[in-house]
Order: sequence, then C-alpha cells, then structure tokens
Amino acid sequence: MLRKAVAVFITLVLGLTLLSAQGGRPQEAAAAPSFAKGADISWVPGMEAQGYRWKDKNGVQRDILDILKNDYQINSVRIRVWVNPSSSYTNGYLNKDRAAALAKRAKAAGLSVMLTLHYSDSWADPGKQTKPAAWAGYNFQQLMDAVWNWTREVMTTMQASGVTPDWVQIGNETNNGMLWDDGKASLSMKNYAWLVNTGNNAVKSISSGTKTIVHLANGYDNSLFVWNIGGLIANGATFDIIGMSLYPSASDWSSKVTQTISNANDMISRYGKPIMITEIGMDYNQPSAAKSFVADIKTKIRSLSGGRGLGVFYWEPEATPGYNGGYNKGAWQADMKPTIALEGFLN
Repeated sequence: MLRKAVAVFITLVLGLTLLSAQGGRPQEAAAAPSFAKGADISWVPGMEAQGYRWKDKNGVQRDILDILKNDYQINSVRIRVWVNPSSSYTNGYLNKDRAAALAKRAKAAGLSVMLTLHYSDSWADPGKQTKPAAWAGYNFQQLMDAVWNWTREVMTTMQASGVTPDWVQIGNETNNGMLWDDGKASLSMKNYAWLVNTGNNAVKSISSGTKTIVHLANGYDNSLFVWNIGGLIANGATFDIIGMSLYPSASDWSSKVTQTISNANDMISRYGKPIMITEIGMDYNQPSAAKSFVADIKTKIRSLSGGRGLGVFYWEPEATPGYNGGYNKGAWQADMKPTIALEGFLN
C-alpha cells in the first residue's frame, strides 16, 4: 500500500511540475556533444582558494579550464554536489550553490556540464552511502520526498545560474544502491529502483532533455552490472545512460579496457542503453601508460556500435601529487605543469 501511495503521489507531483515548470513545460537542455571528452573539476575552486595556479606544458600560467579545453580538447566537465557538506569548501565539497557557480564558469568557457549527485553529506561510493544527517530519521516515503525535492532544488539552482546540465548522475558509484539501509540494493532492489526513479523524474520535471545516469564502479565487472542494472530495470527503474568507473594500473590497463568494452557491449545488448565512462584515472607517475590508456578507452568507447558510446571523463586531472589527503591519479605535476596523460584525449 505504501509503495502504491507513493507511486500515485510521484505521478501527480510530476504531472503538476511538468505543467508549471518554465511556463508550462520543462526546460530543454542544449545539445550535448556527440562524444564527451570530459574532466571532473570539482576540486578546482578549492584549489584556487588555496593558491594553486596551473601552467600549460610550456610553463605558461593560464586558467585551468582554458588549458583543458584548448590544449586537450576537453569539451565537458563533471561536478559533484552534496546535500549539506560539512567538510571544508576549500577541500572540494560543493553544495548546490557552489556547484552552480562552477557550472556557470564552465558554461561560460563553452563546456558542457554533468552533475553527479551524492545523496549524502560526504563521499558516496561502493563502500558507503550514508544518508544526509537531515534525512537520517525519515521513513521511506519521506526519503523519496527528500530525494525529489533536493534534486529539483539542485536543478533550479543551476537554471538560476543559466546552466542546464546535459547529464545528471542519480547517485555516485551505487554498486549496492544508495541512501543505506533503505536503498541498499542487496536488501531491497525495489527500494533502490524507486529512489533512482524519483531522482530521474525530478531531473526530467525541470529539464526533459537532460539525460540521467546510473553509475557503478569497476566497469570491467560484468556480473556486478548484470545484477545491479538488471535488477533496477526488472523493478521498473527509468534512466537513460549506464555510467562506469575504471581505475586500472599501468600493468593491467589494457586487459581492464578489454573487459570494460566487453561489459559495455553486453549492457547495450541486454538493456539497450548507451554507455558513458564517467570516471577514469591512473597514477600521475605513470604518464606514458596513462596517455595510452586514455587514448585506448576513448577510441573504443567512441567506436561502440550504433553510437552507443557517449564519452569518457577523467577524474580530477588538475590534482597535483598527493593533493587532499593523498590523491595521486591527477595529471598535473608538483611544478604545476601537466604530464602527458591528457594527450590521450587528442583527436
């Protein structure tokens, strides 16, 4: 009965918002690039606040977005959004307003925008999907209402800054669902599916043309994707794109790419959904291997049958060695000049 009541509620609210948004209909997203060459840049404002300034390969100091776009053909950015992040802004935790400011800057630079919604106050990933503190005591219906309302708030905040995202991830690396324990997939795939649906519908109520993504880590793990994506679809979840992360080493990247492409083809065959690699990275001190890895996965995703490969995003390439507690998979050196890793995006 609860699920039926919630379904009726969402249907009614979605119908009303579709009529009211943007003078009677949801806003349309601008045309996304046919193939996204992307970078997650969520740490950029915090790094700038700490005094970081980037140089190009010739040692000339320039705006990081200018370098990414004009030196490495990056045409899209990915921006993380948390509900009520308690951690420092200077360490890269963006609420909806800070994310909108960064998205506005990216759009002004001619870049398309992806949002990745962490339905949490801190990192959401395969090992943790902790509810925002303000939502901790909610029952499942209240939790769905919160997902609906916050997702719409993010989208309307973006619109107020003149940005309509091309893509929105409903959660981040939701290998075992989201908003634990209510939305933990191993406990209730149906609850997980309903939460994905709520996020998807909230995005579409504001921008019908924005594509939604369900994103899992370990893109090479076919059994994980069959269980998770298959379970969502079997429980009626609606979303547009399957997203994958891939963080191989310098020694196994070739085999991991092969496995990931095989998984991508299987996902397309089983579920008819396009594929996007929304996170990649490799140790900064293996730049030659990283360049080869980027070039290989870019070429193979772009070559998926039927144009079903939509893009590849590098995770925080502007990070310098050991930044923010030890992240070492960026593509800039301590001297603020880039490695050759991002040259894999060229052409």
